Amino acid sequence: MTDSTPLSPEMEAIWKDELSPFLSEREDRRKDAVKRLFLGVGGGVGIGLIAAIFFVANSAEPLGFFAFIVSVMGGSFLGSTKFMELRKEIKVGLLNRLAEASAMQYSLRPPAPARFSVFREHGLIPSSQRDSFEDHFIGERHGSVFELYEAKLEQRRRSNKKTTWVTVFRGLLIRVEFPRTVEGVTVITRDAGIFNALEGWGRKNFGNTKLERVGLVDPKFEKIFEVYSTDQVMSRYLLTPTFMERLIALETAVKGKKVRAAFDERQGGGELLIAVETGNLFEPGSLFKPLDDEKRVRTLLSEIELVTGMLDLMVRPPELGENVLEETRP
Repeated sequence: MTDSTPLSPEMEAIWKDELSPFLSEREDRRKDAVKRLFLGVGGGVGIGLIAAIFFVANSAEPLGFFAFIVSVMGGSFLGSTKFMELRKEIKVGLLNRLAEASAMQYSLRPPAPARFSVFREHGLIPSSQRDSFEDHFIGERHGSVFELYEAKLEQRRRSNKKTTWVTVFRGLLIRVEFPRTVEGVTVITRDAGIFNALEGWGRKNFGNTKLERVGLVDPKFEKIFEVYSTDQVMSRYLLTPTFMERLIALETAVKGKKVRAAFDERQGGGELLIAVETGNLFEPGSLFKPLDDEKRVRTLLSEIELVTGMLDLMVRPPELGENVLEETRP
């Protein structure tokens, strides 16, 4: 689905009966919130200029600059309060209704980021000192329960006595109860090229787990991925050509990059963990435009369909003669 794709008859009914009235009821509040935001920023700039002129006239230029910055930030904060509250209300309201229509449950924040420490333990995400999570979905596809959420991971960098924060991962973390038998741990990472030799080509440690390198049958996948496992036989059972094709197709489907995954036997059954860098998804659109615009719903729905389509891709049984790469190529 694109922004110009018509809604399905079922979604068109939801738009007319629920979503359009929901947005229309908040249009006056949107106008008021935008007005408050402009007044706050404008007031902060005005007060800041007066303060800056005063301090500069009294030969205190650094204080003038500081007063200007503080005034602008203070005015922006006060003016944006209603704006941000309304944005959150609209986002949650739309995504709750769209998720329900897609047989999922949605919450703005995950109560606990599922298997986050295991994602890190298996090397699917980088280390970080500051983490934030949002947009949590739970559902079931083809009999497999899943949950996913967005993660933003930041590392602290220090140089010349300055501290900066650098985003090292922003995307989706996905946990799926995999429908096939899983034993041990199998990790699928990106090929590191010449750096394989530097890290030790044949073995890797993920947390306290020692894994050995698994050679892939198809050289096409060998150029893209590195696979390590505690069980060579199990890894070959799991990493069928269809599964590996779907893993590549998944990256294209969500317009992401650097997809990586792991099979884990924990929790009394098999799990598939997937990390893919996608940027920031599931946002409600600009509040500087009228709310009652079907395009908002089409955009959010297209992102939800990317997620459900991606999960279908990974867990549905392969079909006779299936070529996933051809089916999903734009």
